[in-house]
Amino acid sequence: MYDAELVTYLRHISSRETAVMADNRRLTASRDDAGLQIDPEQGQLIALLLRLMGARRGIEIGVFAGYSSLWIAEALPPDGCLIACDSDAEITQRARADWARAGVADRIDLRIGPAMATLDAEIAAGMAGRHDFVFIDADKTGYLDYYERALALLAPGGLAIADNTLWHGRVIDPDDASADTEAIRAFNRRLRDDERVDLSLVPIGDGLTLARKR
Repeated sequence: MYDAELVTYLRHISSRETAVMADNRRLTASRDDAGLQIDPEQGQLIALLLRLMGARRGIEIGVFAGYSSLWIAEALPPDGCLIACDSDAEITQRARADWARAGVADRIDLRIGPAMATLDAEIAAGMAGRHDFVFIDADKTGYLDYYERALALLAPGGLAIADNTLWHGRVIDPDDASADTEAIRAFNRRLRDDERVDLSLVPIGDGLTLARKR
């Protein structure tokens, strides 16, 4: 959305990225799938919002190399808990190592397996209405289902956060009818019309949707 020079200025003038975060991001940048990682300014905004909320307990759907988890865990109090859901045991080993380096590993409960199973297990365990936030950044065709589980798990005033909701501009490309693009369009329409939440789609990174449960 912004040219490279302006992004460089933005990060130079405002970034609070730690050394561990920066190392994690730079190493991931060399991968073909580096686009799965959030931008630093997204992580910093999420962390600020969680601190403003006094968040203590939440869920992340889609861990990848653990960069977003670092931002989230750093924003939680020492006794806070982030349930981190991912299906890739290999890439999350690097995430674990960086969480340990940052001193936040004890705040993160990594659950390997289908995220929907983890969310349903939380509901079955009586955790509905007891989480402060849910961050959704996983398979796009699953967004609507993740969102509905998130609303069930969030306390009133809790925050659902979703990445990639501008989807690299593909949401407005009339020639793009791919499953992922259609899923993001449907997700955005659902939230636009959902009276259960207060809503803002922030044009930062690839689009970050914030939905506060009423």
